[in-house]
Amino acid sequence: MVRVLVIIEKGPTSYGAYAPDIPGIIGLGDTAEEALQSMKESLQIYDEYLKDERLPLPEMNNQAVYMDMALS
Repeated sequence: MVRVLVIIEKGPTSYGAYAPDIPGIIGLGDTAEEALQSMKESLQIYDEYLKDERLPLPEMNNQAVYMDMALS
């Protein structure tokens, strides 16, 4: 099991998802949930590609945190 950081962004008409540690792999959808599901499918396809080519999974180095701050 690998923990992959996935960022979901809301655009003007849809949502996009990407993994900073795995460039070029994206997910799209009308909702955040659809974008996340699309990203999961993209990652599964990418994993199969890596297995077929006998390539290692990139190292997962990025992190995300929420900071609580008093901003105006």
